Amino acid sequence: MSAVAINRKRSEESLYSNQPSTAQFRRHSPYFQAPKKKRRFSLAIMSQDSNNKPSSSSTSRMARYPDAKTPLRREIHAPSRASLIYGGRGSVIKIKPNDCCEKGKFFTREYDNAKRTALDACRFLNKDKEFIDLGDEPEEEEEEAVSQDSIIEVIDCDEEEKKNIQTPSSSDVIVNNFGVGDTSRMLDSLSLSREETADASSLEAYRKLMQSAERRNSKLEALGFEILFNEKRLSQLRESRPKPLEKPLKKVPHEPFIPLTEEEETEVYRAFSGRNRKKVLVTHESSNIDITGEVLQCLTPSAWLNDEVINVYLELLKERETREPKNYLKCHFFNTFFYKKLLSDSGYNFKAVRRWTTQRKLGYALIDCDMIFVPIHRGVHWTLAVINNRDRKFLYLDSLNGVDSKILNALAKYLGDEAKEKSGKDIDVSSWEMEFVEGIPQQQNGYDCGMFMLKYIDFFSRGLGLCFSQEHMQYFRLRTAKEILKLRAD
Repeated sequence: MSAVAINRKRSEESLYSNQPSTAQFRRHSPYFQAPKKKRRFSLAIMSQDSNNKPSSSSTSRMARYPDAKTPLRREIHAPSRASLIYGGRGSVIKIKPNDCCEKGKFFTREYDNAKRTALDACRFLNKDKEFIDLGDEPEEEEEEAVSQDSIIEVIDCDEEEKKNIQTPSSSDVIVNNFGVGDTSRMLDSLSLSREETADASSLEAYRKLMQSAERRNSKLEALGFEILFNEKRLSQLRESRPKPLEKPLKKVPHEPFIPLTEEEETEVYRAFSGRNRKKVLVTHESSNIDITGEVLQCLTPSAWLNDEVINVYLELLKERETREPKNYLKCHFFNTFFYKKLLSDSGYNFKAVRRWTTQRKLGYALIDCDMIFVPIHRGVHWTLAVINNRDRKFLYLDSLNGVDSKILNALAKYLGDEAKEKSGKDIDVSSWEMEFVEGIPQQQNGYDCGMFMLKYIDFFSRGLGLCFSQEHMQYFRLRTAKEILKLRAD
C-alpha cells in the first residue's frame, strides 16, 4: 500500500512540474493546499547487526518493492474549469496568458454572452407586464451564467498587489458589473415603454369621454337647479302642513287596582283553607245566596268560577251603583240563569222571564238603563252579552274572541217584547248595530274566562275602557274574594 502512495505523490509532482504557470497561480489561491513534505525512504537494504538481522521489519518489507518510475507526461485535452473566488468589489479579473492572446476579444465575448442572457430573459414577460425577478436565483445558477470555457480566475489581492495591477478599462467594468440585477432593470425599462404605448390609446379614449361629458354639463346644471327648487318647495309645504294633534295618553284609573292590605290577604287565605270548606262564610240576604268555603274555592288560582260567586258579585255591583249613583252608570245585571230561561231547548221563550223585570220588583224600567249585562254560560266557557241602550248597540264579548249571532238576535227580540210589555213602546231594533267586540283583553289559559267576564262588567259599569290583561287575573281573584267576604264591591 505504501508503494502505491509513493507513486501517486510522484505523479502529482511531475504533473505540476510540467505546468509551471498553473502551479504559480495555484499557490496564490487561498483554496490551494501545499502538498505535505515527502517522506524519503531508503530502498537499500538496512545494515545488519552482528547477528546479520535487519534493524526494522517495516524497512525490510519496503526493500522488496522496486523504485517507482516517473510516469509519462500526458497532455490534458479537456478544458480546465475556472476557479471563481468571490472577493466582492475588491476582486480583480486576471486572464491567463496561455489561453487568451488578446484581451479585447475576451471582454467582447463576455459582453456578447451577457447581452444574450438579458435577451433570453425577455421570454418570462407576460401580457400583464409582469416579469420574474432573477435577483433571488441561487448561486449555482449564477455560476452557470459563466461559460464553461471561461479561463478567468477571480482572486483576492492585497493592497500592494492592487497597486501593481493595471486599472481595468471601461469594457472590463462592464463585464465585471453586469449581472442579474442589470437584467431586471433592463426588463423594467422594457415594461415601462410598453405601458407608455398602451396609455397613448387609453388617453385618447379618455379625452373623448371628457368632451362628451362637457356637452352635457349645461343639462346637468339645469337638473341640479330643479332638484334644489323642488326640495325647498317640499320643505315649505311640510312646514305649512298643520301638525296632527297628539292624543293624550289614557291614564290607568286607580280604583280598579287598589292593592289589598296584609290583613285582607290574610283573611282571604284563611277562607281558602280546607277547614272552612263546609262552613258558611257569608250570606247575601237579598238574593238568599250562601257562600261557603267550598264555593269560594273557585276564586283560587286555576279554578273555574261557579254560578253562586258570579251572581253574588253581580248583586254587589248593583248595590255599589245604588250607593254611589254619580260615580257609576245606570245598569242592570241579569244573573246566570236569565239566558237559560230566555232561550231554552224549545227555543225563544219570553213568558219564562216576563216577571223578572217588573216595576215593583226592580224599582225602575229596564229600557231606562244605560247598559244591561247578560252573562252567558256555554258549557265550559263564560261569555258576556250587553244591551247598550245609550249607544243603541248589541255587544258580544268573548275572552277567546268567539262570535255568536244567535245570542244577539235573541236579545234584540227580547228588548222589543220587553218595551212593548212594560212601557207600551215599540222599539225598532232592526236599526241597532250588532257588534262582536274585538281588541279586548284575551285570556291566555283555559280557566280565567269567568274572571274576564266579571271584569268586563265591572269596567263597563264604571264607564272605563278595558285596561287590564291576563297578568292582573291573580289580583282580581283575591280582590273579588275579599269583596264577597265583606259583601261590598269597591
